[in-house]
Amino acid sequence: SKGRASRYRALAQRHGRRPEDGQQGTRHDAIMGGHTHDAVPYPTTVKNSGGQTLVCNAGSNSKFLGVLDLDVKGGKVAGFQYKLLPVFSNFLEADKDMQDFLDKAHAQTVKFQGKEFVANDRLNKVLAKNDTMLFRRGNFSGTWDQLICDGLIETQNCEISFSPGVRWGTSLVPGQDITYEDLMTEVGLTYPNVTVNEFTGERIKEILEDVCDNIFNPDPFYQHGGDMKL
Repeated sequence: SKGRASRYRALAQRHGRRPEDGQQGTRHDAIMGGHTHDAVPYPTTVKNSGGQTLVCNAGSNSKFLGVLDLDVKGGKVAGFQYKLLPVFSNFLEADKDMQDFLDKAHAQTVKFQGKEFVANDRLNKVLAKNDTMLFRRGNFSGTWDQLICDGLIETQNCEISFSPGVRWGTSLVPGQDITYEDLMTEVGLTYPNVTVNEFTGERIKEILEDVCDNIFNPDPFYQHGGDMKL
């Protein structure tokens, strides 16, 4: 921000989505975002009344670290370099307090739906052998999403299923075991209830059009992500 030590504008850090960030930057040289689920490899240059703003987003869930180097001359940004550094958790030493917390949580005995079990035993339980690439990326046709929707149709005896089209969770390669923890990584939501309803074709069309508007509305402030999985 402006002051004796610096004459160039602020570098902002937001927990927002990239389209919204692009509308926020009239007083900033750069915005470093971290809520767009898909990492964006290059900054977007947004021109506005204050000049221009670099909008960067390294994605969510600590997949990448965004590194932005600014070349500042005469109180203005004259150039920049940007790159994404992948984060490999296996290469980082775990925080002791957090690791102790997780170990304790995984070792606890859990009572759920009338059954009692050790959390870690349930998490490590192998449910199936994977025979394809399972992933959740983009707004459409993620293979994890297809598996979830197929499972809902089979277990709930329905003709059509909807599932939140979130774009997080780990990917599995062919030949890997699918564990209970893998499944919970994909479906562990704050709104986990599964309901069975009767809809007319007209109502289904309205739902899908509403979701499409949430994703593709030209005004970023009307975009709310999307549950575009059917």
